[in-house]
Amino acid sequence: MSANHAAPRDPETRLRRILRRLPQAQRETLVSFAEFLAQRHPPEEAPLPEPEAIPRPREETVVKAMKRLSATYPMLDKSRLLNETSALMSQHVMQGRPAQEVIDELETLFARHYRRLCGEEE
Repeated sequence: MSANHAAPRDPETRLRRILRRLPQAQRETLVSFAEFLAQRHPPEEAPLPEPEAIPRPREETVVKAMKRLSATYPMLDKSRLLNETSALMSQHVMQGRPAQEVIDELETLFARHYRRLCGEEE
């Protein structure tokens, strides 16, 4: 190679160039080998962030509490909380359960899911 066309130092760029030059069967072999290597060396998991310390206001609606708790625990998959949070919201709206009770339970629910995510609970 001439000085103007030196091989790139970035491994991803180099692999893309190599991949484009290979026939389809060899591309599949290269990808399979890369997947094999990746399985042998799993990436290190980043530590979970701590929940955001957002204080609970004295007067808070259940909807605002849900927004606050979602902001407090952004690392949680909200779809995993959906059934339980919907049931609590329904108890408040349809059955007249007091907001403070529902919010207390929501806080417990979010904290439990966070501990589960951290591996502290089953």
